[in-house]
Amino acid sequence: MPSRRTVLAATAGVAASFAVSGTAHADDKKHDHKLRSLISRMTLEEKVGQLFVMRVYGHSATAPDQADVDANLKEIGVRTAAEMIARYRVGGIIYFTWAHNTRDPHQIADLSNGIQQASLRQPRGLPVLISTDQEHGIVCRVGEPATLFPGAMAIGAGGARKDARTLGRIAGRELRAIGIRQNYSPVADVNVNPANPVIGVRSFGSDADAVAGLVAAEVAGYQGAGVAATAKHFPGHGDTAVDSHYGFPVITHSRELWGKLDAVPFRAAIRAGIDSIMTAHIQFPALDASGDPATLSHPIVTGILRGELGYDGVVVTDSLGMEGVRTKYGDDRVPVLALKAGVDQLLNPPSLDVAWNAVLMAVQGGELTEARLDESILRILRLKARLRLFEGPYVGHDGVTRTVGTPAHLAEADRIAERTTTLLVNEGRLLPLNRGTHRKLLVVGADPASPSGTTGPPTGVLAAALTELGFTATALATGTAPSAATVAQAVAAARDADAVIVGTYNITAAQRTLVEQLVATGRPVVAVAIRNPYDVAQLPTVPAYLAAYSWTDVELRAAARVIAGKAAPRGRLPVPVQRADDPAKVLYPVGYGLSYGR
Repeated sequence: MPSRRTVLAATAGVAASFAVSGTAHADDKKHDHKLRSLISRMTLEEKVGQLFVMRVYGHSATAPDQADVDANLKEIGVRTAAEMIARYRVGGIIYFTWAHNTRDPHQIADLSNGIQQASLRQPRGLPVLISTDQEHGIVCRVGEPATLFPGAMAIGAGGARKDARTLGRIAGRELRAIGIRQNYSPVADVNVNPANPVIGVRSFGSDADAVAGLVAAEVAGYQGAGVAATAKHFPGHGDTAVDSHYGFPVITHSRELWGKLDAVPFRAAIRAGIDSIMTAHIQFPALDASGDPATLSHPIVTGILRGELGYDGVVVTDSLGMEGVRTKYGDDRVPVLALKAGVDQLLNPPSLDVAWNAVLMAVQGGELTEARLDESILRILRLKARLRLFEGPYVGHDGVTRTVGTPAHLAEADRIAERTTTLLVNEGRLLPLNRGTHRKLLVVGADPASPSGTTGPPTGVLAAALTELGFTATALATGTAPSAATVAQAVAAARDADAVIVGTYNITAAQRTLVEQLVATGRPVVAVAIRNPYDVAQLPTVPAYLAAYSWTDVELRAAARVIAGKAAPRGRLPVPVQRADDPAKVLYPVGYGLSYGR
């Protein structure tokens, strides 16, 4: 790989100047003349490429598996990441598990180094800003043996800004060690709609001020570790019943309500010095009556985010492959309109060739100016310099071994998880379970696929954890929509158990039938919400109910310790739970949570 001397020479001394300034944003613009000099030497094609953050298949930058070569040829028209960089000169690459980028930490480090090498070997080569979605909880791309933390709503239930900062610091160090320098986290959306299908437990909660405090703390943790945090999804995706991956949500909040609710965490993120902000593919008529998605809205991106909130950092779109941004305009118009709106990074277009050429032709035809591109490229290069990519683009295997998934990091994740489990129902003080009277346990429920490379499945993880704690636990997966035969099988198995643990997942009528029939056996039943805490409203007869907020191992193990009495339930609801029969009334308010002392 190129030496540090080669990198320094190629970037005209930028690395040396930013080595002094560190991560202080106030110093960024002192070195703009050096960055502008770099920009002035770039071709128009290189400038266009710098705006894109693209997916690519494979575990290696130069030698991916044949199936990944085939996928790259089909979707991008290149064989490898190195070829994509050579053809399009992309400024960023995003890692996905499904793209086979994240097999294990050492492989990821090698992939990152290969990407940097491929880019820096190009004429006027620049380091690549490598990103991913490592929110923790239900959205993660880097799995075990990396440290995996509770998700945002669980952290909201714990309520400790210190924990959010610790999460960011440890997760940031691990991401940086494997070459990932930009994380699309934290979620700054205020989840005020229980039916929200895309945010939900990815949000810290429904109280804007509480969300703001946790967002700012997590930003401080990540950026203190040398990884760019990204607050998303501006101007706020917390009150929708439509998933923008598949539809075009409309937010009906008034301008006044937006200012008091949705805007609060983003203001906090900006005050905390957030490195990047991601736009949402939502329609927000009170902020822009044109019907355009926020990602393509000049009044929202430039007028409000840049002008009203005073943000001058990097603005990145949400994935341009999502339906919410493709509904109104074609894939060739979307990237051009996003740049005209004021965004800087164009994330993951469905066709890079179509999007890249559309931007190039928009400049050549006069719809976009080269000066407009230069504004965004300057922000992107400032961020790369702040992250020390010019002076240190590569990572080493020793750093991976010393940093990723260390016993100290894993223990911290377990400690944080123990502060999040929330006890909502405990009739007759059923919990904690007594190993003397309830030794033989049956664990049933939904077994969704592991969200973040943890071992899974949930019933197995819970059963194993409870067995380690002195119980004899058997797992029986019943799924999210158990059939009558499956319910009957679970009921028969329950009659041979001392108590039953059942995991609910965005509860369905079939899951409700399962729980009701288990309760009818007379065996003690403990239900655990392994995603949305709102499930409890649908189960008025269950004698004990816990909210774990996710089905990742770290949260399920914490729930098991609470069930066994090895840990106290300390979490408090960060969202209200409405009554099932009258949603206008609150069953459990924000801040509700039982303890074993009462």
